[in-house]
Order: sequence, then structure tokens, then C-alpha cells
Amino acid sequence: MMNNQIDRKEQCTGWSLKEGERLDDLQIKGYEIIQSPGRFCFGMDAALLSDFALVRKDEKALDLGTGTGILPILLEAKNQGIHYTGLEIQEESADMARRSVRYNRLEEKIDIVTGDIKGASERFGRASFEVVTTNPPYMIGEHGIKNKNEALYIARHEVLCTLDDILRESAALLKEQGRFYMVHRPFRLPEIMVKMCRYGIEPKRMRLVYPYVDKEPNMVLIEGRRGGNPRMTVEPPLIVYERDGDYTTELMGIYYRKVMR
Repeated sequence: MMNNQIDRKEQCTGWSLKEGERLDDLQIKGYEIIQSPGRFCFGMDAALLSDFALVRKDEKALDLGTGTGILPILLEAKNQGIHYTGLEIQEESADMARRSVRYNRLEEKIDIVTGDIKGASERFGRASFEVVTTNPPYMIGEHGIKNKNEALYIARHEVLCTLDDILRESAALLKEQGRFYMVHRPFRLPEIMVKMCRYGIEPKRMRLVYPYVDKEPNMVLIEGRRGGNPRMTVEPPLIVYERDGDYTTELMGIYYRKVMR
């Protein structure tokens, strides 16, 4: 790890670690990401979404609310898409994402843009992408515990954008039959399904994620299609932990998947 970091430092320009930041190994293609515990570090939900989503050869993908750029970087590592864009409203997070892109020498494949999801279709143009991904804020308003850290609060609560904003803009950004991928919380599934259909994104595939086999699901992975026909596949449940607390074999395979799709 240390030699790898030294080599990258010698070869790359336009990036550096700021106070409180760290480099985390993504365990794929030698990629690493800059994160700060004082802001929002990516979690399992982003890793699972990057495996659930598919970007085919010659397709372009946009990640709404990209944070520190974890999804574009992982999607580039796992797929053959031609280009990936991350949109992030918080400049501090977008800056970390840009530096991670430069550190991994992915400037030709990934762009990080600072901007508001609510104006995404105006900024990028309608029907500009084959794929849109998002790991959005899960909580409505004051639901859950309000974090005193503003960056974390914005990442977790719908204060700067709502589910309606995300679905409206995604529908406008996607080409006809383009695919929408999202990770969210199961308690909002009725609202999610109704609103996806309302905005013309037909739910096509869903997978529930369970921490343990005997516990309630705490995440849901959803694929929708712009202008798709009604019919949805519910995939087998994904179990994260064995009873002894170790990751399941399937979860380990997702984390360390090396084959480009």
C-alpha cells in the first residue's frame, strides 16, 4: 500500500490530501478514494449499488448526488461504459471526488460537476444518458436523528432535494428505455414505486438486502426503465452477515468482484 501511494504521488499532479483526509483502498484495479471522517464516507449501500447497476459498452452514466465520487469510480472499475459523470452540490465533497479522479488517473473517463440535482436536466440536457444512478438521502425532513454536522445532515436528509426531484430529473435525463438505479430504504417502497411510475420510470427489478437472514431488510436496490413496459422481477434476497457476524460468501463476492461486465 505505501509503495503504491508513493508511486501515485510521484506520477500524479493536481491532487493532495488535506488535513483530516485519508486514502482508502477500494480493492479493485488498484483504485483508492479520498475521504474525510468529518464529512460523509461511503458505506455498504454504495458498494451494493455499484454491483447492482450495469453500464454497457458505449453507454454514458450520471450519478446524482455523487458525494466523494465513489459510484462513478466503482462503476468505471466494473463496467465498460464510455463515460461517467458525478453531480454533487457540496463543493467540499466534489473537490475530494475530483482529486480522487486525478489520483486514479481517470480524468478521461470521469467528470465531477458541482451543481444542484433540481437543475440537472437543464444543465446536461434532456435524454443525455443511458444510465442514471443515485444513492439519495433516505430521510424525510426531521425523520431520524438530526446530525449537527451539516454535511452529514444534507447527505442523509431531504433538505436540498427530494425523491420527487430525483425522479423528475432522472426521467428527463434518461434516453428512452434508459435505466435508473437507486438504493433506498424499504420503509419508503410504496412511495418510491408510485412516484417512479408517475414520472415514467417503470420499476423493472428489485432486490431487498437483509443484515441477517432472520432480520428485517434495511436496504432495497431498484432498477427502473424510462418508458418501460409494466413487469417487475423480484430477485432473491441478499444476506449481508452470517450468524457469526462474518460476511456471507455472496457479499464477499460483491465487494471483491474483479471481472468487468
